[in-house]
Parts: sequence; structure tokens; C-alpha cells
Amino acid sequence: MELQFSDFLYRDNVLWITAFTLGGLCFALGPIVIVYLLMPRKTRQLVNKKHQFIECGIDPIGDSWIRYGLVFYLYALIFVVFAVDVLFLFPVAVAYDNGMFIIRDFIEIVIFVGILSLAVVYAWIKGVFKWERKIYHP
Repeated sequence: MELQFSDFLYRDNVLWITAFTLGGLCFALGPIVIVYLLMPRKTRQLVNKKHQFIECGIDPIGDSWIRYGLVFYLYALIFVVFAVDVLFLFPVAVAYDNGMFIIRDFIEIVIFVGILSLAVVYAWIKGVFKWERKIYHP
């Protein structure tokens, strides 16, 4: 029975996949294990702390219900726009390397970035980028 070249390629791929999976698990679980091993024991005062609204163990100051401005939601939408933009453009830069369709690919990218830029223009018109302190009078 003769071994084929594809058998060696499959074996190498399995080794790489296993190595990256173990490396990812070490990076994900490593900090948790290190903190668990190095954390101080029995230094927290846990009496009457289980009904708090926050989980850090510090006594809260003031009310837990505060008003957030609408500006924060618009910042979140702008962040999503740029995140989608970056997540799309990295694979596009790798996939669109065919010399036959350079002009078409460039036009597609310009249209996509142009549509996403409309979100920034909209936010600019609405005054999201002006950081003004608002004072609420009860």
C-alpha cells in the first residue's frame, strides 16, 4: 500500500488546527486560571452584598437609575457602521486581487464605503460630534 501526498497534507492540517485550538483555549482560559491561583482568599466582606445592583462588591453611590443622553446611542451606531466597514473591507482586499476585474471591484468598494459614509454625514448634521454638557432642571 502506497501513501499519497494528500495523506500528508491532511495530517499537517489536523496538527495545525489542533495547535491553534489549544493555543486559543490557553489564551481564553489562561487569564482566568492565573487570577484564580493568585487572588487573595477570604478578604471580601460578603455580608448583605448579595442584593446589590452591581456586581463589583463596592457600595453603590446614588441611584442606579440614571438618564443617559441619546448621543451615546448614536455613538454606538457610528461604531457599528465602522465595525461593519472594517469587517467587510479586510476580506474584500484579499479576495479582489484578480487583475481582470480591477475597475469593477474598485467601484463596488467605493459605493459600499460611500453608503456607510452617509451614516457619518447624518450624524454630523444631527450634531452628534458636538459634545455639549446638558443640565437637567428637576
